[in-house]
Amino acid sequence: MLACARIGAIHSVVFGGFAAKELTNRIESCLPKLIITCSTGLEPNKVIKYAPIIDEALSYCTKLENASQVKRLIWQRPNINDAIYDDQSVEGREEYVNYQTLLDSKDWEIAPCESLPSTHPLYILYTSGTTGDPKGIVRDCGGTAVGLNYCMANTFDLHQGGVHFASSDIGWVVGHSFIVYGPLIRCSKAIFFEGKPITPDAGVIWRVC
Repeated sequence: MLACARIGAIHSVVFGGFAAKELTNRIESCLPKLIITCSTGLEPNKVIKYAPIIDEALSYCTKLENASQVKRLIWQRPNINDAIYDDQSVEGREEYVNYQTLLDSKDWEIAPCESLPSTHPLYILYTSGTTGDPKGIVRDCGGTAVGLNYCMANTFDLHQGGVHFASSDIGWVVGHSFIVYGPLIRCSKAIFFEGKPITPDAGVIWRVC
């Protein structure tokens, strides 16, 4: 998210628990040039492979030209040694780029920060879709920064050197606003929590605090 903001690219983060059809709706709405994901998601009693779900979602796309060949950048979780795909040779699939392999290759350079108008889109975030088709909400750079700076200072009393903990999913607006962007705008620390707030028990949140 921060890398996209740095170079002026618009990001659209989705909740990690979506099935293929829900992903298709959002892909066909924003027509991405690149899909970035990790290899797996962790549930209390299972591991979910994300790459095959993305493949399935792209196979349903009718509005995105050559959807199966959209570039994919995938981060292999170091604590999960399974292959990213069960079947490594699906016909028509564009070869993915492994994040760590790219990083280790040194075939990259640090991109300078882009100077953008305040009205330039920062991200698109979709409604849940529980009451109809998901709607894409566009947030701009300037309004988001000014609004979050005010909100974090005056609602959460967060200032330089503080620590903020919100246990939402990054794919929802709370994650965007109060985990990723808000605390950094206030020069404070953010705590990232992966997992469910009742696993292994209901006291896990308070142990983090």
